Amino acid sequence: MGSLESVDLSSNQLSGEIPTSISSMTLLSHLNLAYNNLTGKIPSSTQLQSFDPSSFTGNELCGPPLLKNCTEIVPTPGSETGNEDEVDWLFYVSIAVGFIVGFWSVIGSLLINRRWRYMYCHFLNRLGDKLARVVRKCC
Repeated sequence: MGSLESVDLSSNQLSGEIPTSISSMTLLSHLNLAYNNLTGKIPSSTQLQSFDPSSFTGNELCGPPLLKNCTEIVPTPGSETGNEDEVDWLFYVSIAVGFIVGFWSVIGSLLINRRWRYMYCHFLNRLGDKLARVVRKCC
C-alpha cells in the first residue's frame, strides 16, 4: 500500500478515526475522505496536512489542514464503555430474575398444589401416549 499515489474513499460511509498508518503512505499525492462518518484528529504527518481541506469535508474531523482545532476530546462511536458495562450488568440481572420468577412460578405451584400436580402429570402421560401412537402409525 505504500506505493499508492491517489486514494478516493469519499462517500463510502466509513466510520471511526483515520488510521495513523495512512501517514506512512509516502507517495500519496491525492487523498479524498469527504462525506463519510469519520471522527477525531487527523493524524500528524507533513503529507496529510498538505491536502486540501475539502478532502475532509462532511466528517467530524479536527486538526490541520482544517480550521477546527482539537482542543476538546471528540468521542468516537462506541467509546463510552462505562455506561455499556452498567447496561450489560442490568441485562444479565434481569434475565436471571426473570428465569427465577418464571421457573418457581410453575414449579412452586406444582409443589404446593397437589391437584395441579396430579393434573399436570396426567396431562404429560396422555401427551406421551398420543406421541407413541403417532410414532407407531408413521413407522
